[in-house]
Amino acid sequence: MENASNKLVTILNTQFIHEVQIAQSKLELEGIQSYLVDENIISTIGTAFVEGYRLQVNSTYVEKSKQIIDTITE
Repeated sequence: MENASNKLVTILNTQFIHEVQIAQSKLELEGIQSYLVDENIISTIGTAFVEGYRLQVNSTYVEKSKQIIDTITE
């Protein structure tokens, strides 16, 4: 059985890599590890087949991570 605390959840989906990098930096400052998904796929086949970059965090940190990301867009 999968432990719910080990589940990764997408908290940001964007076509722009710089948005993901900024979000990752802010999360790291708060001690939250994040994971960039689909980076290599986009580099390989182009953005025509992939909707964008996805940033994921452990499900335990979803709410806090979303709050941090919301402060970036304000």
